[in-house]
Amino acid sequence: MSGVLLDWPRIHYKETGASPFLYYVVFGANVDELRLSRSKYRCDAIPEGLEIMAYGPACHPEVLDDLRQGYLWKELLVQESDLANVVAAQTTCTVVRGFVVDDSSLNYLRNTVGLITSLLDNGGVAIFDAQSFKWWSANDWKTRIFEPAAPLSHEHVVILVSEEPDDTQWLHTRGLRKFGRPDISIHNVPAAFCAAVVGMLNRFIEFQALGGVIQEGQCVQLTSLPEGMYCTHGGSEDDPDFNNFHIEIKWPNSSLDADASAMRRPA
Repeated sequence: MSGVLLDWPRIHYKETGASPFLYYVVFGANVDELRLSRSKYRCDAIPEGLEIMAYGPACHPEVLDDLRQGYLWKELLVQESDLANVVAAQTTCTVVRGFVVDDSSLNYLRNTVGLITSLLDNGGVAIFDAQSFKWWSANDWKTRIFEPAAPLSHEHVVILVSEEPDDTQWLHTRGLRKFGRPDISIHNVPAAFCAAVVGMLNRFIEFQALGGVIQEGQCVQLTSLPEGMYCTHGGSEDDPDFNNFHIEIKWPNSSLDADASAMRRPA
């Protein structure tokens, strides 16, 4: 691999004052043996603001037990029992977390991906991405995150779908805080429009990951979706659905929504 590292630019970047927040747990990693090769891992520095903390039998072993409980752990036990068994057998983990200082490019993400991959090569067997509620096997991480050598935003952000009481669906993202941007939510989506809404969310994920900013009141105009949809900002980092601020895209339930959207700017 060449010693020249390719930048990961944010072509739509605007400063917002919101710092990206990363939080990964690498189970089984031995941080004492860590050798962070620039050429092998495409990492020229640990991003400023990140902390690396090792836990194990001699240092807060309860941290591992805390991570292996709750809804997400129970889901892993059911959905991916083999991976859960591997994680359950570990007595050490390394936490990589913190607020990134420089987010003018995605080089911080490139460096973090390299850092975590190096931890996998030093005893790590699995990764928990706390921002997007996702568990990764070592092989899946390397295949889908590291080897493409590109900032694949859709692999770092998850789109969740929940049923609403009126047989519509709620779609929302988790993980955009890794890019210093709000997550996205849309309620009351009829099932027939679910695929089109996923496509819209993927467009907004990519736009924000590349530094774009969705404005208050921004109108959504796509031929595959009804007219009258617009964006409004809300929430907080304490919201358990997102652990982040979020943008609510209003589904056009009335003529009043449609009339109001006419005065808003197009997407």
